[in-house]
Amino acid sequence: MAEEKSVGLKTLLKTIVINNANGLHIRGNSTACVRMDTKIRAIDNCFLTNEEVKKMAAAIMGEREKKLLEQNMSVDFALEDKEYGRFRFNIYRQSGKICMAIRYIPFRIPDFEQLNLPAETLIKIANNHRGIILVTGMTGSGKSSTLAAIIDHINKTRPAHILTVEDPIEFVHTEQKSIVSQLSLGTDALSYSSALHYAMRQDPNVIMLGEMRAPEVIRAAISAAEMGQLVLSTLHTVDAVQTISRIVESFPPEHQGQIRFQLADLLRGVISQRLIPRIGGGLIPAVEILLPTAQIKKMITDNKISDIAKAIQSGDYYGMNTFDQSLLALHKDGKVKLEDIMDYSSNPNAIMLALKGFNRTDD
Repeated sequence: MAEEKSVGLKTLLKTIVINNANGLHIRGNSTACVRMDTKIRAIDNCFLTNEEVKKMAAAIMGEREKKLLEQNMSVDFALEDKEYGRFRFNIYRQSGKICMAIRYIPFRIPDFEQLNLPAETLIKIANNHRGIILVTGMTGSGKSSTLAAIIDHINKTRPAHILTVEDPIEFVHTEQKSIVSQLSLGTDALSYSSALHYAMRQDPNVIMLGEMRAPEVIRAAISAAEMGQLVLSTLHTVDAVQTISRIVESFPPEHQGQIRFQLADLLRGVISQRLIPRIGGGLIPAVEILLPTAQIKKMITDNKISDIAKAIQSGDYYGMNTFDQSLLALHKDGKVKLEDIMDYSSNPNAIMLALKGFNRTDD
């Protein structure tokens, strides 16, 4: 990485872009670092005092952000640089120091092919007009980019009112065939649940929620889907089975039967992602996809959720596949190393059995 002799925030943000980094970490009394692929790397000659970082943070925060940082010791927001794009900031306190975790959000919304996602299946999912679509994975797995690509596809292909509720707004959508209303929590909406409550009076066809964790948000999302909207959101779950279990188990036992019935009726797809180091540099997603076949709907309704993984594994005809199937395909295509698919696999022993007789030398 080229040396950085300036410690100005603009120069540090440029470092993310020119190095195609995943993020930037700025901490008081420490050297600034970028995340390249999955690794943290220090930026040469870029030690920042706590006072310098405090001044940087104060210069980019408004009164609302300063108040939230004071109250919560952490604040999220996004800023736009006309030259480079948008940046999502988390400013937080740590041992009396001010720290910043920054993620780059390009102006141009990547499409399914550019994200190395299964375009044909995701287009089929995005073409639904009613129901619930969930994109899941751990932090940093590319959920926001996938959601943005789905919204962008809808925006380009049909006349609709798309309403997004985000914390903060990440990708900015330019209206094409659709009209797009993007709400930011704290400035345009008090909470996800209140935004959903008022959304029904705003005549949306598509509602995108930044995340769907609390039971009241899940219930409101289900209600919106039952009323005819297409609802998209994210969960921090590792695969489709855990996603369905998490939703159902977030409700009291006496309500879980009804939630399973509603979910079986409304679910249009679960897209679960893990970003894997790619041979030659960069990251590539391994993707598990669940689609609502009659068999899977019955499994959800009958509370046989643990059987869903086998149904996904045998559902390639419908466009479904498990994580391990996705990992194996990436390896056989020469895109990821064996040791990496073993690290990210849900079942490494099954991976080894599937690879028996298949030999590849990783470069």
